Amino acid sequence: MAEDSSYESILCVKPEVHVYRIPPRASNRGYRAADWKLDEPAWSGRMKITAKGKMAFIKLEDKNTGELFAQAPVDQYPGVAVEAVTDSSRYFVVRIDDGNGRHAFIGVGFADRGDSFDFNVALQDHFKWVKQEGELAKLEASQSNAPKLDLGFKEGQTIKISIGNIKKKDGGAAKSRPAGGGLLPPPPGAKVGGGIIPPPVSQHSAPVVQTNTATLLDVASPVSNAPQASSDLWGDFASAGSNSSKDPVQSGWVQFS
Repeated sequence: MAEDSSYESILCVKPEVHVYRIPPRASNRGYRAADWKLDEPAWSGRMKITAKGKMAFIKLEDKNTGELFAQAPVDQYPGVAVEAVTDSSRYFVVRIDDGNGRHAFIGVGFADRGDSFDFNVALQDHFKWVKQEGELAKLEASQSNAPKLDLGFKEGQTIKISIGNIKKKDGGAAKSRPAGGGLLPPPPGAKVGGGIIPPPVSQHSAPVVQTNTATLLDVASPVSNAPQASSDLWGDFASAGSNSSKDPVQSGWVQFS
């Protein structure tokens, strides 16, 4: 925290801001910007909001030289150091401090509504961060004071881990082959050597009849009892003609000599 308190960061810078003298508060109903002489500001310059540790500082500086005109330390927001008026969102009442214990209230206004919005958000974000840091510090303090749990293993203490639903893969097991040592026929339509292999023969087909080689030899040899064909192809026609002359002439036909 000592290092953080020595470092000053800039939260917001606005190039144009106006300062007004405000009358004393007549009642507890709040300040009204309409009661100020808004067309006659007492001072105009630049506003810079810085943060140093948990404190924020509103600094009013000269535009050209950067000389400090007034400074308002802010320990919380919203609070006494900065208060919004009741009739406008562009004007605020700020309590300035001269560093010797004397303070005064002045009116601060922005010409643009966006500048007043940035001024408001810069202070809110800073003190939101301060609140979070305080809660974190309290949490760390409470954890450090609490007794620590001893989660280490005692002497002789063991644990058992049960891992279920794990299936082993037997990648080296060979696939079972069909009984009998035979090869399975290829699927229908598979091509081997460019041709189509026919489907396998059914087990109920008729057995193959073994032929006797001697019978095949007998078939190949000429048969001695078979009649030999005549070498004269016109012999049959001649015999047919001789037989026809022996037939008797039928009645009704004229025989020419």
